[in-house]
Amino acid sequence: MRKRNVLGVLVDATDYAEATEQVVAAAQERRPLALTALAVHGVMTGVLDPAHNARLNSFDVVTPDGQPVRWALNLLHGAGLTDRVYGPLLTLHVLSRFADEGLPVYLYGSTEETLARLIPELERKFPALKIAGVEPSKFRAVRPGEDVEIADRIKASGARLVLVGLGCPRQEVFAYAMRPLLDMPLMAVGAAFDYHAGLLRQPPPWMQRAGLEWFWRLGLEPKRLWRRYVILNPAYLGRLFAQKTGLWKARPPAPATERPTGFAV
Repeated sequence: MRKRNVLGVLVDATDYAEATEQVVAAAQERRPLALTALAVHGVMTGVLDPAHNARLNSFDVVTPDGQPVRWALNLLHGAGLTDRVYGPLLTLHVLSRFADEGLPVYLYGSTEETLARLIPELERKFPALKIAGVEPSKFRAVRPGEDVEIADRIKASGARLVLVGLGCPRQEVFAYAMRPLLDMPLMAVGAAFDYHAGLLRQPPPWMQRAGLEWFWRLGLEPKRLWRRYVILNPAYLGRLFAQKTGLWKARPPAPATERPTGFAV
């Protein structure tokens, strides 16, 4: 009932407390849940790929990671949101609760080097946190039967949550594909691994409030990110204007139900 149509992608009009509680409840009740936090790039990835849009629309929780996505919820639907639900910060909220509840977590994705720096940082922030397992990305497509093997390793670890750091949109496809195999929530957390490992610098708070995080990241990684921001940001604004004025209906595709035969692990 909290989902709203933003360019055909269904985004939840939610906050940190509500999103955190949904993850904790799913872990306690041992039921699957898929969550992702979408900024403009994540929304536009769905807009430009109808099959991926359908996968996103099947997620249990999609939070407005970027300020422009929060603004869209307020502009289009009068959501009245006073803050975004930023993936790296939501991760800290969730891990704090999991530490308090004694619920173990599993870290999946990124590189061995990043994970080696991330784990001590998380243990420093949350001394009571139980890390059930760690598994770096293979940086390739899944092999036949490998998805079941990964799920079996995660379940055998005793984890009650999987944090997935594979980057957009690979992490969303992974979470969507693995959800039927796991009785626990999966959170696609984007660059949270790099931020909390100290490998990426956070922009100043004023830039985050002003929706200029993209400009900060572009300055840090111009060769890798210039196409994402120079092309997709104007496209997002144009489609948002068209949806608001009724020039474009932005009909959300039905939620996907079939597991993909191939995805990145």
